[in-house]
Amino acid sequence: MIRLVLGLGLLAVAGSASAQTTRNQSNATAAGAAQRLQSLGYKDIHDMRRGPDGQWTGKATRNGVPATVTVQPQGTTTSR
Repeated sequence: MIRLVLGLGLLAVAGSASAQTTRNQSNATAAGAAQRLQSLGYKDIHDMRRGPDGQWTGKATRNGVPATVTVQPQGTTTSR
């Protein structure tokens, strides 16, 4: 009985540890960042560069207006 309880406890700990290490990696690549921008209506996305903090910066056009865009690792997007 003790082995069963310990075994179930280990499974619960292993499951929660793997859940903590998996996260949304969709913005980890230039293609993922561009896809995020496209979903927000940006077009002509180019010159995407990844900064040391993991955010992507590049150029894009939205509603005919060119802008410098930034995609944070969490998915937050800003334009200037």
